[in-house]
Amino acid sequence: MVGGLHGDALMEVAFRVDASTLIGSGHVMRCLTLADALAEAGARCFFVMRQKPGSLEGAVRSRGHQVLMLSSGGAEQSASHSESEPSHTGWLGVSWEADASDTLQALKGIELNWLVVDHYALDHRWESQVRDCCRRLMAIDDLADRKHQCDLLLDQNLGREPHDYDGLVPIHAERLIGSDYALLRPEFSRARALSVEKRKTREPGNILVSMGGVDAANVTGDVLRVLDTIGVVASCRVTVVVGAACPHIDEVTDQAESMRLDTRVVVNANNMAELMSQADLAIGAAGGSAWERCCLGLPSLLVVMADNQRPGAEALKRAGASLSLGWPGALEETLPRAMREVLAAGRLLEMSQNAAAICDGLGVQRVADALREGSDE
Repeated sequence: MVGGLHGDALMEVAFRVDASTLIGSGHVMRCLTLADALAEAGARCFFVMRQKPGSLEGAVRSRGHQVLMLSSGGAEQSASHSESEPSHTGWLGVSWEADASDTLQALKGIELNWLVVDHYALDHRWESQVRDCCRRLMAIDDLADRKHQCDLLLDQNLGREPHDYDGLVPIHAERLIGSDYALLRPEFSRARALSVEKRKTREPGNILVSMGGVDAANVTGDVLRVLDTIGVVASCRVTVVVGAACPHIDEVTDQAESMRLDTRVVVNANNMAELMSQADLAIGAAGGSAWERCCLGLPSLLVVMADNQRPGAEALKRAGASLSLGWPGALEETLPRAMREVLAAGRLLEMSQNAAAICDGLGVQRVADALREGSDE
């Protein structure tokens, strides 16, 4: 149980995280997965989020969590031009000092056991400023590019090592490192055994295309355009998943209807584990959904959508679970070649078994247990 930490005391956890058309949806979605696991065991969770296009406020509220919205601030920028600032400082829209002040004001009067921060634009300075509002602080990171003032650090990426955070976190901080701690919804671990087993005997014919919840650049459209020209996939069926925040839904739907391949579009799918289990190959972004695919033994062709996705894509390639298609601009060259390779006899099954060995889908429970144990100390 997560609740009942001090007698019948209620565990209260806040998440400082954002989603937008620039940031994407992955940070909020993984925090939401952790919040769901905590709430199921009796905790109360709050999301502190800044108002932005594609903020996912509705998705968080629909899961029963409280949302404390911060004002929109200024325009987002894709990168920082200052060497003294985190490389993603522009994602915030305000200064870190202003964000810390806004966060403290939003959480005033709430006795937090944990504050969880999942934001590339925030570092040890922000964390030090907000420490007084919580007993313990957890940082979720993928980059190992800045210091944290935290009690617990989570980096769920394959290929990451604990020593990558030497000098970046306090000596006392616990480090949860690697894909054993990937924050996946329970539906993936439940579907894992059957999904992996069916791949041993099934003839490949289903391709899943999913480029993330936002896909502001419409890489989905680029993938479909190239895919429709590849002769070796002429008999395959294609399922395209796009998020409700994607600005290109109509464009993708029209494109799918005009394709020679049998193609359908699913908007805001609530059954991703089922769709992945039915697929024989995924073409997707090299982000957090890569661990969902691994859990279900689904081989992948990975498109690198951002610099921070490159190490993960390379690690999955080295593990034999996927091939990297590189940046979207290279798809015309890399996608046909990769399709011919993975559809060779026995190749998909080999990749499936390698993928399944990477992630068992139980990471969220391991992380929830670490929060519970940290609150008991």
